[in-house]
Amino acid sequence: METQKTVQIVVVGNGMVGYKFCEKLLAKQKNNHDFAITVFGEEPRVAYDRVHLSAFFAGKTADDLTLAPADWYTENGIRLFLSDPVVDIDREEKLVRSHHGHVVHYDYLVMATGSGAFVPSIPGVEKDGVFVYRTIEDLELILSYAKKAKKGAVLGGGLLGLEAAKALLDLGLQEAHVVEFAPRLMPRQIDDAGSRMLQSQLESLGLNIHLGKSTQEIKGGDCIEGMQFADNSFLDVDMLVISAGIRPRDELAKIASLETHPRGGIIVDDQLRTSDPHIFAIGECALAHHMIYGLIAPGYEMADVVVTNLIGGEKSFSPFDMSTKLKLIGTDVASFGDPFIEEPACRTIRYENKAKGVYKRINVSEDGKQLLGGILVGDADQYNMLLQTCKSKTILPPDSEDLILGSRGGEEAGAGVMSFPDDALICSCEAVTKGMLCHEVGENGHTTIDAIKKCCKAGTGCGGCLPMVKDIIQGVLKEKGVYVRNVICEHFDHSRQELLDLVKMNGIRTYNGVLDHFGHGDGCETCKPLVGSILASLWNENILEKDRATIQDSNDRYLANIQKGGTYSVVPRIPGGEITPEKLIVIGQVAQKYGMYTKITGGQRIDLFGAHLNDLPDIWEELINAGFESGHAYGKSLRTVKSCVGSTWCRFGVQDSVSFAIEVEDRYKGLRSPHKLKSAVSGCVRECAEAQSKDFGIIATEKGWNLYVCGNGGSKPQHAQLIATDVDSATCLKLIDRFLMFYIKTADPLTRTATWLNKMEGGINYLKAVVVDDVLGIADQLEVEMQALIDVYKCEWKEVVENPELRKRFSHFVNAPVKDPTVQFETMRDQKRVKEWA
Repeated sequence: METQKTVQIVVVGNGMVGYKFCEKLLAKQKNNHDFAITVFGEEPRVAYDRVHLSAFFAGKTADDLTLAPADWYTENGIRLFLSDPVVDIDREEKLVRSHHGHVVHYDYLVMATGSGAFVPSIPGVEKDGVFVYRTIEDLELILSYAKKAKKGAVLGGGLLGLEAAKALLDLGLQEAHVVEFAPRLMPRQIDDAGSRMLQSQLESLGLNIHLGKSTQEIKGGDCIEGMQFADNSFLDVDMLVISAGIRPRDELAKIASLETHPRGGIIVDDQLRTSDPHIFAIGECALAHHMIYGLIAPGYEMADVVVTNLIGGEKSFSPFDMSTKLKLIGTDVASFGDPFIEEPACRTIRYENKAKGVYKRINVSEDGKQLLGGILVGDADQYNMLLQTCKSKTILPPDSEDLILGSRGGEEAGAGVMSFPDDALICSCEAVTKGMLCHEVGENGHTTIDAIKKCCKAGTGCGGCLPMVKDIIQGVLKEKGVYVRNVICEHFDHSRQELLDLVKMNGIRTYNGVLDHFGHGDGCETCKPLVGSILASLWNENILEKDRATIQDSNDRYLANIQKGGTYSVVPRIPGGEITPEKLIVIGQVAQKYGMYTKITGGQRIDLFGAHLNDLPDIWEELINAGFESGHAYGKSLRTVKSCVGSTWCRFGVQDSVSFAIEVEDRYKGLRSPHKLKSAVSGCVRECAEAQSKDFGIIATEKGWNLYVCGNGGSKPQHAQLIATDVDSATCLKLIDRFLMFYIKTADPLTRTATWLNKMEGGINYLKAVVVDDVLGIADQLEVEMQALIDVYKCEWKEVVENPELRKRFSHFVNAPVKDPTVQFETMRDQKRVKEWA
């Protein structure tokens, strides 16, 4: 029997795309293929996640970003040469020679040399203090230099430029600037309106934005001292990061006389072959369809095309959709389809909420039947659904605006992911379609997210597709007639609602008790806080006593929200926003004494930022002595009940909204639930308290109160819906009791009331029947259960202050209960702001 020849594959470049090629080749090769893989990398480390490079400044290490350890290459028989770039290719003899003199034969060569930072030829660009933003080594240099810099700038307002700007903010420079030649930020992804919204968001974080600026010279001696612009303006900076685009790394291809484009890039055909049929090019070094693809998803698709053809299959690289979604400095930004098409070629629908930093635009065909493209800034939750609706040419609902505003009828807009065609791309990072997922679920029995990740890697990239993956799993199972149980995790074979009922019936009050009776294993970060929430919702006992402290989320564990830099915020409760001058003075004195930053919140309270962990009990004690208590800003519980001044002061007010808001807040304070709760009381139909954007809102009428439920004023706004009209105060509270307890008992974890209602069969009509008409006969029970929780309420801050054992928890280290000396403060806008020091 003839021995099969081993095919020698050499990969030049060990970035994300080069690594993905190796991974896919190992996964797809059959028994009748024998490949030997050699990889040359220019950098001193194995392949790492360059997409999330900025996480390096947020505490991630190089190991955290690594795609696979060095052992992975060895275990899979891959020869890996690091810090050893290929310097010459002998195409006639099919040999490559590396910088360190290694000579390796190839049958097929894969060029994955990627791209480098484009550095414009500006006089002075070679000065100290000027950096590019491409590799971990670049970031290490930036991190070191930033320790002595005060004012930094980024040249470039595109995707990478804004990531670099985030890095400057994270490094704590006194000033951070973004300089962009174009008249708007991210000019290739968003329009003028979206850019203005993004700019406003960035400026609110402390970034200074300079648009339409042409840099003429970088001033200074050996080190940078400033930037001179063409309009004769000058920017005083002592550090500059250049992020003005990329340049394909095609210099090795030119040496080997492969065909390249005058503007850069190795020219390839539809199978990614270069002008030499034995050499392929993939990723950002390849010019395919007259374009350099600067996103990771098309790079991964290129890797798959080459692998498929090497193992004897047939696959071509088609023009790739460049839709993208990113989170830039905490702000979602996305664009899809044709985002810039203008009327009259389409009908454009825009939604803009400057107060919340949200801008949405969709472009719909003239007949209103198809989605052509769009832009999302500030809230991109709908991105995946909109992208697939656009790509699959799904017929739109009659009210196209529902796509970005949400349905006003209690149902989700559109038919959902199961209506998409089989070739709809669900996971763009790994090129996984809806049909592939349906096959894995229906035919291969992979019915969990973890199983799907392992079998086809969907959801292992950016993770943005996971909600749709979950919907497909449930959709396929439902089509097969399988009852889908929404179990919590692998440690509990129950839904949240089932577990709540079981815990209540058996009177269990500890996590270990719940785990022993109804679970198995040691628990995880999914079920621990969920059980903690159930115990608090059922018994309302102190969340830090017994064994409950360790199962809380970090904020609940310290009864305060942890902030950037490791300090905490303190938010005392101010019911209805009403406060006496004496209490205002105490807040000012406490903030001054402990050097804290103060801010009026959107919920009519005062937030104090910058508290050290060991100071928290002392701060709470002073506030409690003045009559304050915990505002539960850290918990999945009632936050605030906002109010206008009502009939007490306003000439339009018809009811005393302030008094009623205080009564409502005092009644439900400390109530733990599946997610946070917000409320408001308006004294008339002019709605100054914005009650219709709250989880439950109350609006005064001439005859009493109208009650609205299930609104959401967050990043995905949705109006609350009317459930009762002209009721008196006692009846209104009774209905709220029923509504809140029904929500607590039936909602999935981390589900806001708006989403809970949207998924409820029967929508608002069913909810009204349960809460108002008592069709289930449980109204009295819900009211009794709510009253039991109200009767046992205690202020958590006060309990810590008065309990020495609980108070001991609030120290930086058990054996060193002192302040962290690495956390210092600087003055900003005449107040103290935390500054992080390296």
